[in-house]
Amino acid sequence: MASKDAPDVELAPRTTSYDFLGPPGALFVTLTVPAITYGLYFGCSEANGCTPNLFTIPDQIVASMSDPDWWVSLWDTQAFLVYLAWYAYTVVAWFVLPGDWIQGTTLRTGGKKYYKLNGMTRSLVLGHVLLQWFLAFPTALLVLGLTVGTIYRFGPSSFTLLYEKWIGFVTASVVMATAQAIYCYAFSFRKGKLLALGGNSGNFIYDFFIGRELNPSIGSFDIKSFNELRPGLILWLLIDISMACEQAVRRGGMSEITDSMWLSAIFTTMDITTDGFGFMLAIGDLSWVPFVYSLQARYLVFKQIELGPVWTAVIFLANATGYYIFRGANGEKNDFRSGSNPKNLKYMTTASGSKLLTSGWWGWSRHPNYLYGKDWDTYKKLVPYRIVPYIY
Repeated sequence: MASKDAPDVELAPRTTSYDFLGPPGALFVTLTVPAITYGLYFGCSEANGCTPNLFTIPDQIVASMSDPDWWVSLWDTQAFLVYLAWYAYTVVAWFVLPGDWIQGTTLRTGGKKYYKLNGMTRSLVLGHVLLQWFLAFPTALLVLGLTVGTIYRFGPSSFTLLYEKWIGFVTASVVMATAQAIYCYAFSFRKGKLLALGGNSGNFIYDFFIGRELNPSIGSFDIKSFNELRPGLILWLLIDISMACEQAVRRGGMSEITDSMWLSAIFTTMDITTDGFGFMLAIGDLSWVPFVYSLQARYLVFKQIELGPVWTAVIFLANATGYYIFRGANGEKNDFRSGSNPKNLKYMTTASGSKLLTSGWWGWSRHPNYLYGKDWDTYKKLVPYRIVPYIY
């Protein structure tokens, strides 16, 4: 859903500079991100105890990739169908479950897109308290209810499929990401599409990776924001639950799960205002987030660690503090970018005309992305500390 755009804005300006070292870098990341996702599974597995022999890795890679049976083992029809059903559920839930339509930032056309939020991310976007995750998110709440009900009725062994068929689910997510990236790239050439400033270089490899169209949509269904806020993030939580169930099966019940397992799920999100939707975001949202971020939970299935109450409290406090800072800093940034600035935060204007926050959370520690010439010297004076205030 979008408001009316200004008619005199160029929709497809040519990209004038490259990120990721241009097409070679884009190709490298396109190939290595899926490879690393698979590699983390094979390199940190129950068979090797997450202590692979580094000297034999090259030989093992060559042997595996030259074996047709190894390639066949990456595919699991049941896992693929389950993944498709999961993705279909999130799409249907987006359409039928209630949710708020949130206005996005102003596009360079002058219009604004509206995003329907009924997933598990409203607090991440609007800065609501953590408790509201479970009060206002029908998509996640419904699937969590079904998951908990299944585990309660049939026991933890009923929800270990994600552990048992891990590599099949990874392959399913890679196929889905690749298919969406191809679809969005192909349809970005249709007339009237608003292209991303960084994704219209004319080079197929680079534009496919970065994403040509800024906000690819099917009607009011925005593909980019949907993928970033629903299938991967909620699946991450379900994977962690599945890992806990697998550990419970091995240890004799849910009450026997190690305290370290309960501390493994943390949520995050990405900026959707600038980048186009290409393979980079697709593979990140659908494969990297759920299957790499849950690596710790999978590790704890076969490397069971008892932290004890003291270290459990310390880790919980560290996570809670980090989340508080994360939400506070991003809340200030979101308010500032939307033009409200309710805290009257100070800022500096750079030579390029952009504005950088220099107070609030952004005044305590320097942002690593702020690097440009004389503006950097001014910024260092306004924000003197690199990471830890008054220390470094």
